[in-house]
Amino acid sequence: MKNISLFGECMIELMTASQYPSSNTLKQSFAGDVFNTAVYLKRTFSDVNVHLVTAVGKDSFSQDMIQYFKDEHIGTNFVFQSDTKIPGLYAIQLDDVGERSFTYWRSDSAARQVMQHIDSNTVNALSQGDMFFFSGISLAVIEPSARADFWFMVEKLKTAGVCIVFDPNYRARMWDNPAQAKEQFEKAFLLAHIALPGVDDFQQLYSISTSEGVYEFCKPYQFDELIIKNGEAGIFCYTKTEQFKFNITPVDNVVDTTSAGDSFNGVYLGARSKNVNVSEAIELASKAAGFVIQHKGAIVESAAYRQFVEEQLVNKK
Repeated sequence: MKNISLFGECMIELMTASQYPSSNTLKQSFAGDVFNTAVYLKRTFSDVNVHLVTAVGKDSFSQDMIQYFKDEHIGTNFVFQSDTKIPGLYAIQLDDVGERSFTYWRSDSAARQVMQHIDSNTVNALSQGDMFFFSGISLAVIEPSARADFWFMVEKLKTAGVCIVFDPNYRARMWDNPAQAKEQFEKAFLLAHIALPGVDDFQQLYSISTSEGVYEFCKPYQFDELIIKNGEAGIFCYTKTEQFKFNITPVDNVVDTTSAGDSFNGVYLGARSKNVNVSEAIELASKAAGFVIQHKGAIVESAAYRQFVEEQLVNKK
């Protein structure tokens, strides 16, 4: 059975309970880019072991969060609990076409100190896995003083034969300046076997607005797989043996785009871990993302997604 570890932050999510931003009733749940990826990976490929690597607190929200991980059958062996910190929190509002805006309270979250909990035994355990995924948000969350320890860990995992996967997922407000983000992304690009960039991230950080431009930027890194996501313009794939464009069928009823990229990543990586070829993995991931953005919230209700998997994806698994 394959083992995939995902490194990042899960937060408390607050969303307006109605379509009106002025609503004073909020629905509370849990979400975060890497956690969302883990959920959709596990829900779609139940026979893959999925582990979250993060830190939470010992408060009631953290206890509920850990139980949620378990309910989603996500491994918690690498979920550490801080004695003094609590999870980050964010509120989300949607406009009438499903685009979202966020307000965050995460500057002192437990996840920022996750590297304080990771020792050589943890690194050795992670080294036994098959794949290790992290994002640009994962990097931004870590305290700057702990990033050297993070890179030491990733280098150890790569040396041990673990497939390293990186999604740039750039959020400008989380970095002191663009140069700081570029420095960290450079380290990630050099170590990753698989990169899953979005053109929008490159537009913000590097002023590159086309898939071809992203490809030219990434060419020197010689990734095993480079999957460039560009919304309705399609997905561009480059591997050591092939390159092609995958056309996207636009979704008419877009409700919430929050987890479009996260769900794509989870299903793509799950499919690849099961030796599904790159083209079919992209097709499965695109179907999943198209389904997810027709629902409100980062995590689609379990029964609805389970039905989707049974109807649309099970014959491909």
